[in-house]
Order: sequence, then C-alpha cells, then structure tokens
Amino acid sequence: MEENFDIQKYMTQGVERIVADSLRATLKDPRESAFMVKFAASSRKAAKIRAEEEKNGLHIPPFLIASITSSCNLHCAGCYSRCNHATQDSEPVSQLTSEEWLSIFKEADEIGVSYILLAGGEPLLRRDIIEAAGKMQNIIFPIFTNGTYIDEKYLKLFDKCRNLIPVMSIEGGKEETDMRRGKGIYDKLIGAMDSIYEKGLLFGASVTVTTENVKEVVSDAFIGSLAQRGCKLVVYVEFVPVTEESKELAPGEEERKFLKDGIGRLREEYSEMVFVSFPGDEKSSGGCIAAGRGFFHINSHGGAEPCPFSPYSDTNVKNTSLRKALESPLFTALREQNVLMEEHSGGCVLFERRETVEALLAESAGK
Repeated sequence: MEENFDIQKYMTQGVERIVADSLRATLKDPRESAFMVKFAASSRKAAKIRAEEEKNGLHIPPFLIASITSSCNLHCAGCYSRCNHATQDSEPVSQLTSEEWLSIFKEADEIGVSYILLAGGEPLLRRDIIEAAGKMQNIIFPIFTNGTYIDEKYLKLFDKCRNLIPVMSIEGGKEETDMRRGKGIYDKLIGAMDSIYEKGLLFGASVTVTTENVKEVVSDAFIGSLAQRGCKLVVYVEFVPVTEESKELAPGEEERKFLKDGIGRLREEYSEMVFVSFPGDEKSSGGCIAAGRGFFHINSHGGAEPCPFSPYSDTNVKNTSLRKALESPLFTALREQNVLMEEHSGGCVLFERRETVEALLAESAGK
C-alpha cells in the first residue's frame, strides 16, 4: 500500500464505484436505477458544496458518525463502548429523538455531508431513526449493526430505501465470532447476509482486528466467503484496549504490518470490494482524520465528539449547528495543535493521548 494513501478519496470513490456497479447490475429495476442516478448527482453536488465551504475557510468532512442509541442486546468481549459507558443496560435517558436526528441529517445534507455512519449501541433498536434516515435519499447511511435484529420488516425497509446499507460485525469464522460476540451469533449473521443477498441488496462487514483473529480476517477463505454472499465493503478496526485485561488483544507492530500487507493484497485481488482500515489507512493518509478532518462523531445525547474512541465533547448539537460544532474549541485545538498527527503505538491516537484531550477539553470549558 502506498505511503500517500488518501483514505477519504478511496472511501468516497469506492462507495461511488459500488453505487455505479449496482446501477449497471439493476438497470431492469427502474426503482433501484432511479435511486442510483439521483445519488450520483447528489454526491457531485455535495462535493461542490464542500469545495465552496473550503474556500470560505470551513472544512466540511464527507463523513459523519452518529451513535443513535446507547442500548445494545450483546455484551461483546472488550467492547470499548461499554467500557466508556457509552453503551449501557439501563434504560436510556435524554437521547435524541427521531425528529432531532432527522433535523441533523437535513443539516448534514445542506452542508455537503454524503455519508452518515449509524452506530450505537445497536442502531437497529431505533427503527424510528432508521426510518427517518431512509427519507434522506441524498445521503448513504451505512448501519453498523450486530445483525441480530435484521428481520423481514427491516429487509423490506432496506429494499424500499436503498440508501440504508447494513454493515454487519463479524470477527472471522464461527469460533472467533461466537467467542467474542456470544454463542449462535455467527449463524445469525450468516443467515442475515444470505437473506440480504437473496433480496439483491448491498451490505458490508465490520471486523474488529485482534491478535487472535488477524490472520483469519485477511485470508482468502474468509474474504472469499463474504464475496460469495455479495459483501461489497469490509471495514477493519484495530482493537482498542480500554482495560488492562484486554491489552493482549491489541495488535502490535507485527500484526499491523501483516494486516496492512493483507489489505493491500485484497484490494488487488478483490477489486469489486472496498477495504478500509482504521487507524492503518489514517497513518498512511497523514494522521488521524477525526475531529472534523475526515469525520466527527455525535453521541446518542447529541454531544459532538472527535470520534467514538474519544468520548469528549464541549458542544451539543441540541444547542448549536453542525457548522458550529465543527468549529468547537476542542476540535479546533486538536487540529491546530497537531494532536491528530502525533505518533502512537497503534489503535487510536486520541485514546492514547486522552490526558492531552482532557486537558484541551478543560481549557475550552474555561474560555
């Protein structure tokens, strides 16, 4: 993989290529073709909006991550979201309503955001928000889900709203997936993938890379099985250890090199698919792309955060616009003081530099 790899360009062009391929494959389906043509036009318009904003001094990232709920039905081993208390078993309080999320989605469309990644918790628990997202046909919504709630009603919604693309979490084969996510989860995932494929819908896979599964998840056996089921996108996220007990699962230099080389090979051999790696692709792109460089995160309560792994916020979108959130004191300090560019051992630079982030947050609160 080249050292000047541009992750934002690769992701944007990759998704647009998948959309174009789907258009060619579904010319006999007028409804599908209409969406693909409309989105292609919307994507070009969004790029122009971002370019104009850049001239005026405001960088608008093409991606936004929205954690639409703090609830989840699983207890995956080493889950950063639970360790950070972003996901809990107690009844959620003060979470954004579907109307508030729809307002955020509309503003995102207005300022040129093309892709909003829906996360959680388990996002499919919030059907009201998923349905609201389906109305925003100018934006593609990859839904990062554990796959256990994909039923016939959701399949019908995904069929009706082609801008909703499930991205299912899988850790490799049956043993690796069930070990981390719970007994029987792998079979549910495969069943969901097969149902989606039978409907002719797009889907992707998300893999948390650990020392235990790194060789499996870049193997031809694993990727080949996903490709046969119609998977078009694979997102690799290096495991971030948020407890002392889980540090041994975090990839070291040897595992990261193996992952990087493996993804480089997969991009050549499976050109019809898109492969993205965090933070590997970020390091090749000149640093972390959080805090508005390439994306930012909105938590389930409306707090604007640099990314899900860095749950710090000095701005809430309940009280301000997305534009203002991008110019928040915390985001601005992280970008201007080059914290995002700092060297780190792997996983997440903002998690490793959390004391620095906390100090910048305290400083912004004092202003």
